Amino acid sequence: MPLFTTDALVLRTYQLGEADCIVVFLTRDRGKKRGVANGARRTKSRFGGGLEPLTLARLAYYERERRDLVRLSYVDPVSSPLAARDGESLGYVSYFAELLDECAPEAEPNDTLYRLGAAVVESLRGDVPVEPLARYFEYWVLRLQGVYPSLLACGACGGDLSGGGRLDPGGDGLVCRGCAGQQGVLLSGDAVGFLRGVAGTPPGRLADIGLSELAGRELEQAHRRLLAVHLEKELRSVKVLRAMGRV
Repeated sequence: MPLFTTDALVLRTYQLGEADCIVVFLTRDRGKKRGVANGARRTKSRFGGGLEPLTLARLAYYERERRDLVRLSYVDPVSSPLAARDGESLGYVSYFAELLDECAPEAEPNDTLYRLGAAVVESLRGDVPVEPLARYFEYWVLRLQGVYPSLLACGACGGDLSGGGRLDPGGDGLVCRGCAGQQGVLLSGDAVGFLRGVAGTPPGRLADIGLSELAGRELEQAHRRLLAVHLEKELRSVKVLRAMGRV
């Protein structure tokens, strides 16, 4: 069996028997993988805390031809969101990890999606406020999936969107106020301005853009609808955030 060594983001784990678990992880060079971590649930496991969701790690695994599951050899944590400075940020870890898991195809390399996830992990460890970071992450994941509407012009008439508009996932996308009906989520000029700003800004510099509480709520509602339409379901972690009063 060939041994592969790579950088990866741990997305989630499943219990397997009494001592093992299945690990879903996103690699930089070979896409999303699923592997067995033998003995990972034992008290003195060699994997330690390296299998927590959204841990950025250096790992190695064995892969057999025509086998869906690989076998993990070791996981060396490089950066962990557990080092976040506040509990509110920790509340979003499972949400970010689940969103990556849902949108990353099996065994198809996507370096841009991997780098986005890694940048978010580093931002959670820094001073970046988690609410703007969540809206940033949602925007970029949806954009990489090819489902985020254009921010340049109205989807109906081609007019200017600087003054805001309405986002309708099932209609013309993002339309100006003149073309907007009653469907979709109303977005203010501040919300559209934030989206245009993050299109060319790394997450560590979100404080330079700013996001008002009202614009943040607008984008949160709009992104939830876009994700529900794209994934054809609501994420489990969204329900948890709602129960925690985060959404």
